[in-house]
Parts: sequence; structure tokens; C-alpha cells
Amino acid sequence: MALATKELLQDLLEITRANLNSAEQLKQQPITILNERQNPESWSVLECIEHLNRYGDFYLPEITEKITNTYYKQSTTIFKSNWLGKYFSKSVAYKKNLYKMKTFKSMNPINSNLDIATIDKFIEQQHRVIALLNKSKHVNLDKTKTAISISKLITLKLGDTFRVLIFHNERHVKQALNTLNAVRTK
Repeated sequence: MALATKELLQDLLEITRANLNSAEQLKQQPITILNERQNPESWSVLECIEHLNRYGDFYLPEITEKITNTYYKQSTTIFKSNWLGKYFSKSVAYKKNLYKMKTFKSMNPINSNLDIATIDKFIEQQHRVIALLNKSKHVNLDKTKTAISISKLITLKLGDTFRVLIFHNERHVKQALNTLNAVRTK
């Protein structure tokens, strides 16, 4: 998949801003609603957001370090995703009929003791994502590589890493909003 770098970054910025706005709306809800689950196996709103925070704890320092220390300072006009980047970003992207994915135990927040600070942390992380997207305009998204959370031995192009992180955020923010709507109508 080839996409204009400027267009890719703009699309990712818009998704991140939407995620940020949704988080601000979630923050206005009562804590009891934010901690309520549809059923014992599902995640609450705060558990959805905490799941994203845990991934952000890995990806934000990784992306920051790679942008700061890359040798490839020249941005290209076209970003070309490879098969691995396409696979990972497609697998975590939001779709109307989502299928459940198994998450790693360390990333599973079920039964965590969570409060409004969970949303505050996510909001702060989204501001960092926006800053990193802006900084990435000055690096090569194809040649700059990052490790991924499941294995430091596997790397993705920076453009694909952004897509995976931001699409995954969008997926679970929408899950949180759907959960909110479901528990409010119980």
C-alpha cells in the first residue's frame, strides 16, 4: 500500500484527535459507570482505556527514541507499507463487526483497580502521539524502524507502527464508547 506521507500523517492525526475528544467525553461520566461491565468476561470502559495505556507505555518511548536517533531525517513523499505492517494494522483496526482477539496477560487489565487517572493518562498519551506525529514529518517513515510490543526482534516501519498504535487506540476507544452505551441502558 502506497500513500502520500503527508496524507497518512494527517489521517492519523485526525483519528488521534477523535480518540482524544472521546476520552474527554468519557471523563465526564460517573466512575461507577466507567467501571461497570456488560458481563463478567468483558472489559469496563476504564479497562478498555487501561489496555491502551499499557500499549502506549511501550510504544511512546520506542517511537520517541527512534525519531530522536534516526539517521533518516529526510521524509519521503510516499509511504509504502510492507506486508507485515499491513497485516498488523489491519488486524487491530476498528471494524463494525469486530472479532475478539486474545490479548497478552500483561496487557489484559481485567479486574484492575482503576479510577479517572486512567483516562487522564490516556489523554496525556494522545497529546504525546500528536507531538510525535508532528515530529515524524521530518524523518523517513519507511527507513526508520521500531520494535513491536510482542517481540523486540520484529521491527516495523515507523509509518506502520503509527498505524498499528493509532488504529488499535481507535478500536478500543470505540469499544469503550459501546460499553458505555450498553451499561447506561441496562
